Amino acid sequence: MYKVGDLIIYGSQGVCRVEAIGLPEIGGIDPSKLYYTLSPVYSDGKIFIPVDTSIYMRPIVSKSEAKQIIQEIPHIQAEVIENQNYKAMEEHYKKLLSSHKCTDLIYIMKSVYVKRKAVRLQGKNLGQTDEKFKKIAEELLNSELAVALDIPRSEVNQYIEDSVNRMETGYDMQ
Repeated sequence: MYKVGDLIIYGSQGVCRVEAIGLPEIGGIDPSKLYYTLSPVYSDGKIFIPVDTSIYMRPIVSKSEAKQIIQEIPHIQAEVIENQNYKAMEEHYKKLLSSHKCTDLIYIMKSVYVKRKAVRLQGKNLGQTDEKFKKIAEELLNSELAVALDIPRSEVNQYIEDSVNRMETGYDMQ
């Protein structure tokens, strides 16, 4: 069970803070259950969810885990995900997202980047499904890494780029 103040990943919502544990003062809930009151870190609102929910939850990665994930980025192999059936492609992306692993989010982003380059060489544009899932993956990854590294979300891409460049040049001052 999480504690008040914990930062967690909650389903596809992303990073949330546990604000309270107990019975919220709202109607239409099961009074025999305990609930988490969650506040999304990067959006407004409150989420009331039973502590025994089947929706995926996990603690956010630690600062050292975030740095390790960034070190893995150059080694995550991207592949062009091609499928004429956009539903099948969408299911593939959803399956990767449902793992809730940062490395799978990076895989989606890198794969879409490679695909974008390939279709541009053919004079075409990237499909909406690829763009949609790349955006979701990027928002989830950047949100979690920003909180773990204690940096603004807007600086995550630059932080990653600088870290990868330092690794490639053999100069890592972390």
